[in-house]
Amino acid sequence: MTSQVWDERGCQLGEGTFWHPLRQQLFWFDILGNRLLSRDGDRPLQWQFDERVSAAGWIDEHHLLIASESGLQQFDLRRGQGEVICALEADNSNTRSNDGRADPWGGFWIGTMGKQAEAEAGAIYRYYRGELRRLFPSITISNAICFSPDRRYAYFADTARDLIWRQALEPQHGWPQGEAEVFIDTGRQGVHPDGAVVDSAGRLWNAQWGAARVACYSPQGEFLQAVSFTARQISCPGFGGAELRTLFATSAQEGMSAEALVAEPDAGKVFVAELESELGIQGQAEHQVIL
Repeated sequence: MTSQVWDERGCQLGEGTFWHPLRQQLFWFDILGNRLLSRDGDRPLQWQFDERVSAAGWIDEHHLLIASESGLQQFDLRRGQGEVICALEADNSNTRSNDGRADPWGGFWIGTMGKQAEAEAGAIYRYYRGELRRLFPSITISNAICFSPDRRYAYFADTARDLIWRQALEPQHGWPQGEAEVFIDTGRQGVHPDGAVVDSAGRLWNAQWGAARVACYSPQGEFLQAVSFTARQISCPGFGGAELRTLFATSAQEGMSAEALVAEPDAGKVFVAELESELGIQGQAEHQVIL
C-alpha cells in the first residue's frame, strides 16, 4: 500500500480525522492552529476558533459535535457558529481536549490532556444523553479512542505510557463493564500510539507518532502490516471514500525545528492511501452523535 499527500496545508498538530457519511466529506483539525479543516472537491475549507479544537462527530448533515479545550459544542457548518452544550474541564485552564470519537450508541468519547503534556493531567470522558461522565482519570496523552464493529469493546491509549487498552462495554447503553485490559504494549515495538480507528473486520489501525506509519493489528492485538508515509509525526487515521476503502491520515509539525521542516516538507499535511481491494479492507462508517 502506497501513500501520497492529499491536502497540502500544513498543520501544527493535525488530528481528529473523520469521514462524514452524509456529506461524503473528510474533516480534520489543526489543534494548535485552532482550526477545523475540510475540502469541497478541490476547494479548501477552514473554520477558525477562539480556542483549541480537536475532535468531532456528526449530528446531522449540517451539524457537528465539536470538542474544544473548554467544552462540547453543537457547530453549524453553514453559519460557522457553535453553541456550547456541555463544559469540559472549563475550570482548568491547563488542559485541553485531544482525541475523540462517537460510539455505536450515539455517545461521544473525548480525552483531555495537559497543554504541556503534564503527567496524568488528563482523563477520558463520555457524553451520552446529556450526561458527561469521567471514565478514566490520570491520563497523560489521551489517544486511540475507537470501537469494535461488534460493539463489544472500546479502545483507548495513553501515548506517554505506550499502551493501548481494550474496555468491554455493556450492550444496552455502551457504558464500560469491568476493568480495562492492556491490548497492545507498543513500547515493546519501540513506537508510540497516537490516534486509531477500527475497520469493519475488527482490525485496529493505529497512527504511531515518530514512526512515519499507521500500523494494523488483528482483533487479538497481533501486528499485521503497516502503511508508510513521508512524515514522521503521523497522528490520526480515518477511513473514507464512497466504499470506505481509502485510508486518510493527519500529521504534525509540532516540535520540529526550521531545519527539520526543510528536510521533511510533507510534515503536517494530510495523506491518503488507497487500499488494495483484494485484501478486503473496509472501514466502518462513523457513528452518529445523538444529543
